[in-house]
Amino acid sequence: MTDPTSKPHRLLVIDDEAIVGKRLSQIFTKMGFVVAAHVDPHQALAAAEQEPFDVVVTDLKMQGLDGIEVLRRIKKSNPATRVIIITGYAEMDTADTAFREGVFDFIPKPFRLDEIKEAILRAVAEPSGPA
Repeated sequence: MTDPTSKPHRLLVIDDEAIVGKRLSQIFTKMGFVVAAHVDPHQALAAAEQEPFDVVVTDLKMQGLDGIEVLRRIKKSNPATRVIIITGYAEMDTADTAFREGVFDFIPKPFRLDEIKEAILRAVAEPSGPA
């Protein structure tokens, strides 16, 4: 799906359920993305500091750091990165906070595969706004 002449898009998946990262890695690697998946948000943020990602998909509720804090830190270090939060705890206040903090999309779990795929593809297709 990605343009073979361009640099591959980089996707970071952060979820304490390893199966989520594994499944998204399989799908998006086949589509030409470079994918890194982490169950530990601190390790994921360290990886993002080494080389920025185009899109970050992060769970909201995790041990150690929540998805809103991940969003804040990613946006602070690389404002152009698109962050998508996935959550089994989709509350309006949390979604409002996420959008105020600059989340690209907020998707409740259980999500459909086509739903997350569409959000990620939209994130890499839409031009970034001002940083």
